[in-house]
Amino acid sequence: MDSFAGRRVLVVSTNYAPEHAGIGPYSAQIAEHLAALGADTHVLAGMPHYPAWRVHEEYRGRWRVREVLEGVTVHRRRHTVPRRQTALRRGLFEAGVLAHGVVAPPRVRPDVVLSQMPSLAGGVLGARIARRAGVPHAVVVQDLMGAAAGQSGMSGGGRVASFAGAVEGRVLRSAALVGVVHESFADRVAAMGVPRERVRVVPNWTHVRAPGGDRARTRARLGWPEDTTVVLHSGNMGLKQGLEVLVETARLAGQDGAPAGTVRVVLMGEGHRREYLRELARGVGSLDFLPPADAEEFPEILAAADVLAVTQRASVLDMSLPSKLTSYFAAGRPVVASVAAGSGTAREVERSGAGVVVPAEDPKALLEAVRRLAGDPGECAELGARGREYVERRLSRRAGLERITTLLREASAAG
Repeated sequence: MDSFAGRRVLVVSTNYAPEHAGIGPYSAQIAEHLAALGADTHVLAGMPHYPAWRVHEEYRGRWRVREVLEGVTVHRRRHTVPRRQTALRRGLFEAGVLAHGVVAPPRVRPDVVLSQMPSLAGGVLGARIARRAGVPHAVVVQDLMGAAAGQSGMSGGGRVASFAGAVEGRVLRSAALVGVVHESFADRVAAMGVPRERVRVVPNWTHVRAPGGDRARTRARLGWPEDTTVVLHSGNMGLKQGLEVLVETARLAGQDGAPAGTVRVVLMGEGHRREYLRELARGVGSLDFLPPADAEEFPEILAAADVLAVTQRASVLDMSLPSKLTSYFAAGRPVVASVAAGSGTAREVERSGAGVVVPAEDPKALLEAVRRLAGDPGECAELGARGREYVERRLSRRAGLERITTLLREASAAG
């Protein structure tokens, strides 16, 4: 497949535009890039629902939607959207995606299929469509579902981890090539029986623009005083993020004798744990919640913060790499990662040189790191500059999309 012109590509991704967080933006940019290269590009997707876990209003009550977005034909299928995450509810979500995709697949015959996982159903559908069409199937692993069930702390997750892992392994073994967004996933994928020579590392890229506005004006608009150190977490508020550590960090910031208002924690985004966290934070004066920002405002808010936080439960090791990191690095602000040592997230932050890693679920260590950075503007500036340099060197959109097109070319040649 030297050229995509005249070829038909099917991208299978439960998440897709207009979702602005998580995997959706990557799937959309991949499909739009393939269309720009001349491919007849189709996407099999779900109804937009992430990160709020509510179907977008304009798609509610609709069973099937066919629309053309930025030159890409998108085939949407209805599925359940659980507001609260348990193993059973997640299973129903996956079953809904799978059942509707089997009953009503897109009526197109692709030349190659690309599936985005962690959607287990999406991987199964991609493999099924490729097998029936007799064409190669490539998979990009964003998260590992089997490991996620066991590591995320989801209610009932341990009981389904082996089943999810078995299905996931079957999909990956049948693929012509498997891309992983971080090398920390490679060992687990190989342990599922995928030969190493069929695994490629295809890191995600920064899908938001670099900030360019007036930082002081943005802070003033948000009500963030210049003498307050703002710690911002942006993104999904789910189980695996372990955001309780930030609630407790804010609580400590207001109780340990430091001047009032010195540190303020801000949680920006949506997710099924948002209301739980709001209840947990009742009476904590050093914590605020913000709704998700739109695409234009998002990079400016990141850059207006003093420290950008990424958190995960201590049990999360090799099943997930937060997509927010690419945006954090581009914002040019220091990152504090409250994650397990040796995890993929810890390794990425350390490799970038853009932040510091502290023990997971340890609010005292997190607060100490924030205060140390607040007292050293020179180090903050240096860490922020390293993040931007890392984006230019490794995480540019051009480089990321070229890795995906190379994956598809290789898969087509192998198939």
